[in-house]
Parts: sequence; structure tokens; C-alpha cells
Amino acid sequence: MRRSAKITGYALLALLVLTACIWYAVIQESRNGLLTVSFLNIGQGDSIFIDAPSGRQVLIDGGPSGAVLRELSKVMPWYDRTIDVVIPTHPDADHIGGLVDVLPRYKIGTIVHSDAEGDTATAKALGEEQAREGAQQVIARRGQIINLGTSTGSGLTAYLEILAPDRSVKRVETNTGCVVVRLVYGKTSFMLSCDAPKEIEDYLVRLDGADLHSDVLKAGHHGSKNSSSELFVGFVNPAYGVFSRGCKNKYGHPAPEVVALFERFGIPTSDTCKDGTVTFVSDGEKVVRK
Repeated sequence: MRRSAKITGYALLALLVLTACIWYAVIQESRNGLLTVSFLNIGQGDSIFIDAPSGRQVLIDGGPSGAVLRELSKVMPWYDRTIDVVIPTHPDADHIGGLVDVLPRYKIGTIVHSDAEGDTATAKALGEEQAREGAQQVIARRGQIINLGTSTGSGLTAYLEILAPDRSVKRVETNTGCVVVRLVYGKTSFMLSCDAPKEIEDYLVRLDGADLHSDVLKAGHHGSKNSSSELFVGFVNPAYGVFSRGCKNKYGHPAPEVVALFERFGIPTSDTCKDGTVTFVSDGEKVVRK
């Protein structure tokens, strides 16, 4: 009888632990109709994690190294080993280096990328990982919509709209051919302009004008003087700006003139060097810094 009681006690304990784990997972997965966007602290580069109200997840770029794995562990539940969409915006190492480590560790649904060609060892390694992953491959083109599902709470749908490139960029400089996306949820939006130079930004102004308006703007090319044209920033007219960059980087990002431009427009900025990972939350009506 004593042994039977002991076994019963272990079984009850295991059941309690299992129940606690299930409730923990339920609580962690409950998004309450909120969209969360995190600009990850991965050093000199870009990496953006999107957690949609539907539960769909997107990783845009992976920074220069495996540091992205550390940051993903902070914004994803420990038991979650899948990412629905990965977008390497262009084949420069400061955007795709970390994806070489991400792809073998997570099950990826779809990879959306431009056809800009990289000739570095990092670009080759990512190409090999993409082939092994077996995920659906999509060449990014202007006008494509990536549906991130509808929130059961708000009834609103989150989606990514691809603004650029609008043609094949195989023989185009990689920054010029990068994937510019705008994330939309209800009345709120995020402009994620990769490393697009001023020429592309101003081209988008000619195409889209006031439709570029977004609540959050990730400053192009880490705050480089070659991006963030006055015309583009003015039409986006964000409530918040973000500089994704490493401390004491050799390029001097963000450039003083870009910092001054955001100040002149009255746009408060966050900086992954100074602030670490920068997270915003949207309920479809407004965006707040978390």
C-alpha cells in the first residue's frame, strides 16, 4: 500500500507540473489582440521580430552574428521552435550573418527575399542553409502582401506590404535592391526600410506619397547619411524613430545630420546601442513603446 501511495503521489506531482506547463504556455501565447514589434539588440546590423496577434511570427534580417539567437530567446517562448516568415532584406553580412544560425535551429515556413546577389562567404552559407531548410522561397516584388492573420480579439488583420524592389535586382547594388516593407495593423503601421538609399526612398515618395505615413520608422541603413532623405522622413511622418546599430561602429552611425533631421521634425528616437532591444506594441488604434 505504501508503494502504491508513493507511485500515486509521483503521478499527481507529474500531473500538476504538466498542468502548470500548459497554463504557462496558454498565458504566454495570449496576445490579447496586440501586435508586438521588437528591434533586436544584435550589434551593428538589423534584426526585427514581429509577433502578430494571430500568433504568426516574422523575422526580418538576423544581424551580423549568432547574437540574434540570444535575443530571440528573450522575445519568443522557450518551447517555440518555429518562425512563419523570414525576410533577409539583402545579402549583406550585417543583415544575414545571424540567419545562418537561425535557419538550422527553427522550422521556417516561408523565406521572402530579393534576388540581389551576394558574393560573400556569408551569402553562400545562407543560400546553402535556405536550400537545406526546405521552406517555401518567394522572390520579393512590390505589391505583394504577406497576411499575418486576424486577431480573434480585435477582428483586425495584420499584414506586410512589400514596397520595393519593383523589379529584378540581380545586377543592382545590394542596398539599392533591398526589401522595403510596411507593416500594417488596423490604423497603425511600421515603415521598415532596410538599407534603402535616398534615391529609393524618394522614388517611393513619388509612387506612394502620403500612403507612406507610419507610426514607427526604422531609420534606413542604421542612420547612415546616405539614407533618411528629408522628403521621405517627412512623408512617413512617424511618431517614433529607431536607429538599429552597434556602439562605436566604424561607420559613425547614426550620422549627425540624420540625428539632427529627426530632431528638427520633432521625432523622438530610440537606439539599440543605448537602449538595447526596442519594443513597440500596437492594439490597432495606437502604438506605444513598451
